[in-house]
Amino acid sequence: MTDWKRKLSSRKFWALLAALITSLLTAFGANNDTVIQVIGVIGTLGAVIAYILAEAYVDGKSSGAMGTDKLE
Repeated sequence: MTDWKRKLSSRKFWALLAALITSLLTAFGANNDTVIQVIGVIGTLGAVIAYILAEAYVDGKSSGAMGTDKLE
């Protein structure tokens, strides 16, 4: 089964997606302004998703550490 959390937080995944979409837009004759705007949106979404998942991971780890301290 695919670990989507890990994939979505991967810079390699977002670089691949940007390259794929750039190639498709160029192949279908999109102008440079459109390609640049689409790549900007992909980069922004990738950064936001990676940040959200990283923060969720850190928060989950810190709440787990707090929970074990209370049990002792």
